[in-house]
Amino acid sequence: MNSLVTGGAGFIGSHLCERLIAEGDSVTVVDDLSTGSLKNLSNIKDNPAFRFLRGSVTDPGLVGKCVAESDRIFHFAAAVGVKLVIQNPLHALLVNTIGAQTVLASASEHGKKVFIASSSEIYGKSEKGRFSEDDDRILGPTTISRWGYSTSKALDELLAFAYSEQKGLPVVVGRLFNICGPRQVGRYGMVVPRFVAAAVKGEPITVYSDGEQTRSFMDIEDAVEAIMRLMEEPSCEGQVFNVGSGGKITILQLAKMVKRLTGSVSPIQFIPYEQAYDEGFEDMRYRVPDISKLKAAVGFSPRFGIEEILSRTIEYLKKEMPNEH
Repeated sequence: MNSLVTGGAGFIGSHLCERLIAEGDSVTVVDDLSTGSLKNLSNIKDNPAFRFLRGSVTDPGLVGKCVAESDRIFHFAAAVGVKLVIQNPLHALLVNTIGAQTVLASASEHGKKVFIASSSEIYGKSEKGRFSEDDDRILGPTTISRWGYSTSKALDELLAFAYSEQKGLPVVVGRLFNICGPRQVGRYGMVVPRFVAAAVKGEPITVYSDGEQTRSFMDIEDAVEAIMRLMEEPSCEGQVFNVGSGGKITILQLAKMVKRLTGSVSPIQFIPYEQAYDEGFEDMRYRVPDISKLKAAVGFSPRFGIEEILSRTIEYLKKEMPNEH
């Protein structure tokens, strides 16, 4: 089978590419390397079944050619990370929405199945508890750039379902909840590699606000397994699924765990959001998925707990530092 992975040089995309190659697929990656890295693809770059094309997912000519040559598409190309989105909101909005539209339009034209990578950011700042796929969204005002990413991913989902309903496009949407593991970097605000890098260096581990924000973290291998199962199950077409671990931990607990697992002497330092981001920044206090729909649809249960996830990330970052972080 020929698979196209947009954003395949990124953290999640590169792991997915390795899995696809291992299962016998021919894989084409389209990535502009704005946040991804060719280093992420070093394990497969010389494989004859692999092809890398540097370019933008917003380029209809490039995307159209690649889609026509593929049997299925995994769309991961996007502007990601809180810090990046806040620093360049226009770029995030345009890349995310135009990119998804370009991929979906071409997939519809050629009748190819698509996986759309969405985000837990969809749910906004609701404190309902565990989020289910049909829950309402609660967002802040449009004057706060923080909410642009959530809105752009919501538009991606709406486009996907519109193509599914009106054009019969086979599409699956996955809302990813804090995927982490080897190759993830902290420069765009991702909390796990940021904490680990600080701990290993002996620098302060900076926790925003009071650290009582509650999150759920999923290992990259579990995420790839869930994504593969969703794409291989026909009954999942036209639906959205939370892709996460279901476990929960506060950010302060996470910082303490990182400190313990690294044997670090780093102090834990609390700083207000307005010092880390713009004035008026808003965050979610609680973001934990209900994954019962995913389990029911494809029989998926996560294998890795938070300590295993952190241990694997620590091992990787110790090897990579100081050049990458």
